[in-house]
Amino acid sequence: MTDHPHTLVAITPCNDIDASTAFYRRLGLEVLSDYGTYRILGDGKGWLLHLSSEAPKGWVIPGRNPNGLYLYLEDVDGLAARIADLLSGGGPSHKPWGMYEMALSDPDGTLVRIGWPSDLLAERPR
Repeated sequence: MTDHPHTLVAITPCNDIDASTAFYRRLGLEVLSDYGTYRILGDGKGWLLHLSSEAPKGWVIPGRNPNGLYLYLEDVDGLAARIADLLSGGGPSHKPWGMYEMALSDPDGTLVRIGWPSDLLAERPR
């Protein structure tokens, strides 16, 4: 992890780092570095996420968690098929703001939206 392009990475607090790691693995991320209460995950294509269970107990409350992540992914439908059991709100759909996306929550209630610009999907050969 020494050669990075100009990047912004979220540090996401979690109560159970193992449960959060398992959730994000389902989305395609793998553990790149593990420091016990702090893990760095990535997919090798540009997604990087830091998980931290170092927050004070009770700081992250599922159902009241204001945190969110947006993951850009061209193959939204492929991922939706692999994680269908996690999608309680249904699969991806085109949104008025121009994204084809789906939403779900991690084990601590962090909103995770996964999408791709609708106009770019239209340009892709089917």
